Amino acid sequence: MSEPVGRRQRDGEVLDLDLYVDGRFVPGSTGERYEIVSPVTGSVVATVPVPGRDDVLAATTAARAAQREWAHVGAFERAAVCHRIGDAIAARTDELARLQTLEQGKPLAESVADITEAAELFHLHAEDMVRLNGETLPVRDPSKRMITFRRPVGVWAIVTPWNFPVLMAAEFVAPGLVTGNAHVLKPPSHTSAAVLRTVEVLEGAGLPRGLVNVLPGDGGVGEMLVSDDRVDAIGFIGSSATGARIQEVAGLKRKVMECSGNGPLVVCADADVRRAARAAVYGAYFCAGQVCCATERVIVDASRHDEFVEACLAEAASVRLGDPFEPSTNLGPLNNEGVAAKMDRHVEDAVAHGAEVLLGGRRRIGMATPLYYELTIVDRVRPEMAVAREESFGPIVPVLTADGDDALLELANADALGLQAAVFTKDLARAFRFMENLEVGQVIVNDTTDYWDINMPFGGAGGRGTGWGRIGGKWTLMDMSDVRTGILDLS
Repeated sequence: MSEPVGRRQRDGEVLDLDLYVDGRFVPGSTGERYEIVSPVTGSVVATVPVPGRDDVLAATTAARAAQREWAHVGAFERAAVCHRIGDAIAARTDELARLQTLEQGKPLAESVADITEAAELFHLHAEDMVRLNGETLPVRDPSKRMITFRRPVGVWAIVTPWNFPVLMAAEFVAPGLVTGNAHVLKPPSHTSAAVLRTVEVLEGAGLPRGLVNVLPGDGGVGEMLVSDDRVDAIGFIGSSATGARIQEVAGLKRKVMECSGNGPLVVCADADVRRAARAAVYGAYFCAGQVCCATERVIVDASRHDEFVEACLAEAASVRLGDPFEPSTNLGPLNNEGVAAKMDRHVEDAVAHGAEVLLGGRRRIGMATPLYYELTIVDRVRPEMAVAREESFGPIVPVLTADGDDALLELANADALGLQAAVFTKDLARAFRFMENLEVGQVIVNDTTDYWDINMPFGGAGGRGTGWGRIGGKWTLMDMSDVRTGILDLS
C-alpha cells in the first residue's frame, strides 16, 4: 500500500499514476499522458495516461466477465465486502482528503467530510442491501403464486464531475456493488488522482478484480464508454448539456441522470431574514459555489429586500478566501479557468444590464493561481441576466425580488433547472404551498439549498432538464437493480 501523498504534492513531488483495468494498474494503450495541475498552487500534482478505445474495450470486457460471477454472490457476502471497503476508506481519510484538496481546491475540512461520507456510503448501502426485500402479490388464479425480487442490471458506466471526485464515484459504486453490478468509472481528467488512489483502497479491502475499473478522461472517452455494447446502464452527474449528449449517444440504455441545477432560494415576507442570509452566503462559499444545488438565484419578497441584503453583507464578513490547507479558510480557489471565466462573464453581463455588485465580483490578485475568486453579492438582478438564467457554479449571491407569494413562485419556476430549492418562511401553510408547487426535485424549508443528507433521495424534477433517478439511500439501490417477477404454478 502506498504512503500518504498530500504533503509530498505540496512539496512538489509529482505522482505518476496509471489506469485501473481488470484489477491492475496499466499504462494505457495510447502512450500519451496528461498533467493534473493544482488550482491551489499551480504546480503539477500528477500525470495520468490518456485512455484509448482499446482501454475502454478492456475495461468493459473485464467488467462484463466479473459481473456475471458477482451477480451470483449472496447479498450478505456482497454487503460484507462493502463494509470492509468502508472501513478501509475511513482509515485513509487524511491521505485521500489532502490529495483531493490539492487537485480540486476545496478547503481541507470539506475534503475530509467528503471522504468520510464516501466511507459511510459503503456501510449504509451494505445495510440497505440486506433489507431490500421483494413481495408476494395476489393472483386471480388460486393455483398460482406471484413473487418479486431484485436482480442487478449489469455493467454500469459511471461519469462523474470534478467538484466531489471521490464522493460522487462512491454514490454509484457503493449501491452498484452491493446490488451485484460492475462499473467502469470515468472521472474528469483534472481531478482523477484521488479516485485512482481510492481504487487502491478497494483493492486492498478484497474487492474482486474487474468489478471497478477507472478510465479518467475527457468527453471523447466518455462517448466511447457510454456507447460501448458491453455497457448496460449509465450513472451520470454533470451538466445538462453533457447529459443531453449522453442521452443522444447511449440511446435506450438504463440511466440515472443528475444534471445541472439553477434552483431558487426563496425568502418570503415572514422569513427569518438573518437565517436566510446565512444560508444564501453559505451556499455561495461552500465548495466555492461549485455545487449543483448551490446558491444560484435568491428571490426575495420586495418588502424584505433591504434587510436581506444588509444581512448578507454582514454574513459575508465571516468568509475567508485563501489557501485551502489553512484551517481558517472556508473559501478555496475555483477548480478551473472555465468556471472562473464564466464568473467573470456573469458579473460583467449583470453590471452591463443594470445590476449592482455590492461585494467581490473579481479574482483576488497576488494569489498562487488566478482561480481565487472573491465572494460576490450582486443586487438588482433581473431574470433575463445571464447570472439568473445560467448556472454560475461560483461563489455568488444574485439577488432578485418579487412582490408576494404568487410572484415569488412564478419567478422561481421560470427556470427549467430547478433541481433543489429552499424556502424561508415561519408559516406552515406557506411552507407546504411552496413544497408542493415549486417545480424541483427537493424543497428545503428554512435551510440552505446546499442541504444534503446521506439517506436523502436526491434528483431532478421530471422532464425539466435536471435529470431522473435518485441518488441517496435505498432509492439508488432500486434504480441500480431490476424487479424480477416469478410466477409459480402449484396445480
